Amino acid sequence: MKLHEFQAKERFRAHGLPTPRGIVAYDADGVRAAYAELGSELAVVKAQIHAGGRGKAGGVKLVRSADEAAEAAEGMLGKPLITIQNGPDGTMVRKVLVEEGLPIAKEYYAAITLDRRLEVPVLMVSAEGGMDIEEVAESNPEAILREPIDPVRGLPDFRARRAVYGLGVPKAQARAFAAALRGLAQAFLADDASLMEVNPLVTTTDDRVICLDGKMTIDDSALMRHKDLLAMRDEDEEDATEVRARKAGLSYVNLDGNIGCLVNGAGLAMATMDIIKLHGGEPSNFLDVGGSASTEQVTTAFKIILEDPAVKGILVNIFGGIMRCDVVAQGVVDATKALGLECPLVVRLHGTNMEQGREILANSGLSITAAVDMRDAATKIVEAVS
Repeated sequence: MKLHEFQAKERFRAHGLPTPRGIVAYDADGVRAAYAELGSELAVVKAQIHAGGRGKAGGVKLVRSADEAAEAAEGMLGKPLITIQNGPDGTMVRKVLVEEGLPIAKEYYAAITLDRRLEVPVLMVSAEGGMDIEEVAESNPEAILREPIDPVRGLPDFRARRAVYGLGVPKAQARAFAAALRGLAQAFLADDASLMEVNPLVTTTDDRVICLDGKMTIDDSALMRHKDLLAMRDEDEEDATEVRARKAGLSYVNLDGNIGCLVNGAGLAMATMDIIKLHGGEPSNFLDVGGSASTEQVTTAFKIILEDPAVKGILVNIFGGIMRCDVVAQGVVDATKALGLECPLVVRLHGTNMEQGREILANSGLSITAAVDMRDAATKIVEAVS
């Protein structure tokens, strides 16, 4: 689950990290009031969307008056902002963050993510922070320093100091900078984040260290422990179909192919997409109905798949462990009848009550193609949509 910048900064402050003073606004009048309340001649108006690259796309504007602030906000609010991260349609801007300006001395980059090779979170920092960090990572990767984080103890002092030394942070700001890095690691671990980014993390001319930006992604699997973070979810920023699937207890991700996939279990779903690709097809989605889906959930899953106009055929791949194949088969039959399904449908059932399930499909009177294994299923659905 992604957080907006203003929400990420709320979490930063909760862990003792310094951020600029800021106020969220939803219209030009709110922006004027926010500018007046901040009382800073130099301020910045920032579009709040779940995408990076806002600065280069015109989503971050420096202003020096209430009129300038309102004008900047009017140029963003109610309009799509297209960045390098959110595709050609962009993302609608529904709110902006108005923040005080700061006397910046130097911009740095700091981020934490999971290193799957080391199997621990890793801190990444660079002295070349700012809007061009992607180019730095590509053209000069040695400029990005990395320090592993202990999942229990956080970022040790010696690693924080080593990062500070490697960045060349001035002595007057070194202690505060190391404390900020340790605070970021603490926030990452405490909030069960999977990604954290501060670009830029700045030093000021009066020797402060400030998180000028903030990005956080929370591990969905940990949200049960963080009801306060769950309340920060902004469904307006998410794919509407994925939101509906989640509310129905389904795990769904939209893709670009033409073969709909209905599978139980994330690992089997990944394997199903792989074998479709292996046989020359393109999956249109990842859809995991879970280990104990009901007939209603199966019907909902079919509806969600068929909402994608690119879908030319559907592959149902079920391994009956906790889930019974006969229940899934009845759900497939009911959904097919209720929706008047016309596109090719291939079903592979294996496991608990699979013979009963296959019998239900065979006696349904519907045009459903049975498959004996995954290879057979993939071959048949790819041929059907070709």
